[in-house]
Amino acid sequence: MTDVPGTTTSVRTAAEEELAEDSSPLAGPCRWAMELLTAPDLPSEEEMAPSLVPGFLDKYPRGFTATLEEWRKLGPFTVTTYQPVAHKGWLVLTDPSGRDFSLTVIIDSTGLVRILHLQPDIFVPEIREWADLDEALRIEGVTSSVLAVRLEEGRHIVLHEKDAHRALPTGSAYKLYLMRALIHAVDNGELDWDDEVVTRPDLRSLPTGDMQELPDGTRVPVRETAHKMIAMSDNTAADLLADKVGREAVERAVVASGHHDPSLLRPFLSSREVFEIGWGAHGLRRAWAEGDEAARRELLHRVAKPLTVRGSDLGETVHQLGLDWHMSAYDVFRVLEALVQDGARDASGTVDAILTAYPGILVDREKWSKAVFKGGSCPGVMMFCWLLEDHQGTPHVLVLQQAADEQKLIGDGQLLRRLGAKVIESGLLEGEKEPAR
Repeated sequence: MTDVPGTTTSVRTAAEEELAEDSSPLAGPCRWAMELLTAPDLPSEEEMAPSLVPGFLDKYPRGFTATLEEWRKLGPFTVTTYQPVAHKGWLVLTDPSGRDFSLTVIIDSTGLVRILHLQPDIFVPEIREWADLDEALRIEGVTSSVLAVRLEEGRHIVLHEKDAHRALPTGSAYKLYLMRALIHAVDNGELDWDDEVVTRPDLRSLPTGDMQELPDGTRVPVRETAHKMIAMSDNTAADLLADKVGREAVERAVVASGHHDPSLLRPFLSSREVFEIGWGAHGLRRAWAEGDEAARRELLHRVAKPLTVRGSDLGETVHQLGLDWHMSAYDVFRVLEALVQDGARDASGTVDAILTAYPGILVDREKWSKAVFKGGSCPGVMMFCWLLEDHQGTPHVLVLQQAADEQKLIGDGQLLRRLGAKVIESGLLEGEKEPAR
């Protein structure tokens, strides 16, 4: 049996065994990442480059090897947890003193490493009852909401809610409405899944995703673009599809999906527009915040050109100015429910295949036959939602939202994601029924 990078004794941990035996596309990059932390000699950046997406090394002015050397000094590490989920992998590593660190590995659609990050692991409490979740989300300076619902025989059974009617910024959750508009266009014969979008400079956005790296004029099928939009939360994919179906079609989808106040999403923003107005050098934030709908639509014409913002420009939060996509937890629930109904009507299976491509966490398939997931983030914003169907076809929905005026209070989303995982693992979604509200 071959050695596993990170193994410090002759007896491997269960996580190290799992990593060694995993044959998924993500496993190789995760093993390679561990080799960077544990191999006797650190490869040069030239030797690492073929395993990394273009531009990865440019993000490290001091050199990525300098960062790796700092990480390596914290070891040697033992792999205690390995969680591969589609294109994202999380490993919990333990140092000789017993301290835990979280290693995040994210790959692009070609298998190249897009993000590699090591940080001290966060403490996530056990969730045995809903009060435990509410307590875990009670963070000074952070506004949060929770909604857990089970759908039975046409009835919505509310299992738990906390500020679930409050509209909060949701980041990439807006892509759920865009997906609905796309499905409607396909259903009406206005588009076909095999139609193509064409990349161009004025529709190129910032990551997440990798379609922003495609050369101008690249043709990509609508099906593949939609898959990237949902599974990888690809911003450029979303903007290409929004251009394809049209802003008004997405705004109609917001209404059709039961948003409690559609005016909050009018005009419906693309990711590029949020980046450019929110962090561009044009001083447009205040004009957006103070403008009515007509003024805001006029403002969008002024930024209808290639993006000038870089990822490094993002920092200060702007959601307070209306530069985000505001939804309540109930709004998120309603659009998830509508999308699953869309999937049930789609005889081709395309909609379900896209919606279930990335479950966000490891899902117990003995318990859940279907898992629909969407995450969303922006400076000061974090949102995760799941719709899980059991083997009797009963849907269960969990929505978790956070918003803060300072990004550092939100972090990278690991707390909220892992709280969601603990709720789903706890069985609370299948627990005692409460009266519908």
